[in-house]
Amino acid sequence: MTLSVTASILVSANSEGFLAGNRKASTIDDFQQAMGTVMGCGAGVASEHLSTVERALAPMWRTLPKNQQGMVEWRMVRYLAHRYFLQQSSLLVRGFEPMRQINSSDLGAPELLGKHVESALGGKQSANGFTLHDVVTMIATLEQLIIDGESSLLADVYAQQRKSLKQTLDHDEISKLMEAYMVHWMLDGDQDAINMLLANRTLIKEVLPKWDDITGFVKGTVKSMEVSRQRSPQPGHGKAALAGRFSFEDAHEVVGDFTKNFASFWENECQVIKESLVEMDKTNTGRVSLTDFYGANSDGEWRFGESEAYLRELGALDESSPWRGKQVIISNYLLGPSNCIVSTPHYLVCCVNECEAVLNEVEDAVGAPLARPDEILSLVGNISGLDDAPPNIDSALRTQLLRIAETHDGMVPLHGRLFAQWLHYIFPRECPFPHRAGAHSVLTPSEYGASFVASDEEVSSNVAARNETGQMMGAVEEVEWMSQWSEEEELRADYSMLLKAPWDRRHIATGGFMATVGFAIVAGILTWAGMSTKQAESKSPSFRDYGINKAHYV
Repeated sequence: MTLSVTASILVSANSEGFLAGNRKASTIDDFQQAMGTVMGCGAGVASEHLSTVERALAPMWRTLPKNQQGMVEWRMVRYLAHRYFLQQSSLLVRGFEPMRQINSSDLGAPELLGKHVESALGGKQSANGFTLHDVVTMIATLEQLIIDGESSLLADVYAQQRKSLKQTLDHDEISKLMEAYMVHWMLDGDQDAINMLLANRTLIKEVLPKWDDITGFVKGTVKSMEVSRQRSPQPGHGKAALAGRFSFEDAHEVVGDFTKNFASFWENECQVIKESLVEMDKTNTGRVSLTDFYGANSDGEWRFGESEAYLRELGALDESSPWRGKQVIISNYLLGPSNCIVSTPHYLVCCVNECEAVLNEVEDAVGAPLARPDEILSLVGNISGLDDAPPNIDSALRTQLLRIAETHDGMVPLHGRLFAQWLHYIFPRECPFPHRAGAHSVLTPSEYGASFVASDEEVSSNVAARNETGQMMGAVEEVEWMSQWSEEEELRADYSMLLKAPWDRRHIATGGFMATVGFAIVAGILTWAGMSTKQAESKSPSFRDYGINKAHYV
């Protein structure tokens, strides 16, 4: 299928009143042209969709620190795009990973945009920055590229099913073909496994959990489009719609719905995983002893089998407490790539990040990049967790929030690592612990290698210590519950227009406005328990059931 956006369509929305007042000039800049060039010729993105993207981004945009021209830097563009895709479809777009370390040689742009776009991004950043219109354009372009990119896989499935791209299919044929597509999509190029499963439908149910539910999702999506076409037939397609026939373009539309909606459908399974972990969270800190984690695996829970080294690589292992021992961080584990149900070269379909709802509520109420500690305490204190109970903000957490504010001239930046860390301890089962950029990776099990799964010896040794660890955990419940806290700040944007350095409390004015104050936070780690952690690297052998590894399913 031809890629379908042009530069003229992407920017023509201005004449329809789109994002009025957000652009500083009427000319099309290099960045806008690059976004159009990467797509080629075609029907384009509807202005209605551009407006939809803008509405979704507007609350976040209002809280971002901006320069004197009202624009943001590239780091914030990545941050906005990452959160947008998480909120809309639980997609982790490769290139926008928050753990990724970006610099002059690696801007952290998705490969899907093409290498030639990086020069336009660099040029835009070195100038004044990016407008909301720029961000909306890029996200709409990426959304269309993701959907259009599925056409190649769909064409492969047509060929595998011995169907011509030009023929139309009836309801049963399109449903069967879409089920085959789902196997291809979830197994991402593991052709031997794909062929084996498609040749033995009984085996699919043994290898892919909830396969009957997945086929129900497929058939429901097909039926929904069928009803929609009959109610509002497109010009030139009325006869096919009434006859219940489906073209390749219709199949591609169904595939687009898969990409956008599958995470919502699969979230029930994510919650099953979370509930299993919460049951083992004896201290209500959003952490599970590694011994209990492997103990559940030994007791028959097949999911919890990632190796210690792989958990460490993902940033899902808390090794900061010598008393509690090694612990699996529930939220980090749940959002990790080993629990992403689909992995493609350009994105992962993962579990819903429940912390987004918390941060959205704070941003909507504050409406600015900075907030006072008392304002945050009042807001967060009224946010109920998923169990409908208000958070327990004890004196230690209040003190930590004040310490964050002291670092930033009495205010708390909403888009910094320290505030994200504070939210993690308020909602430990929903908000992931924020590691430093570059400290960990987002490798899927297949990308990490055979040692992603724990060996029998690794599981057995932990299970043997399970009872002893459980007794110890109760004794230290109140001692080291925030042992992983660190004072190392990382601001996701330039706050220098809003904050003064802690060593310079003077107000420096030039020409009637506040001049930019050079801002730097000296990174240091607060050792809460006075102990350091030992990072042991280990590799374990693996097994594969039916030759298919866990990279492909939850």
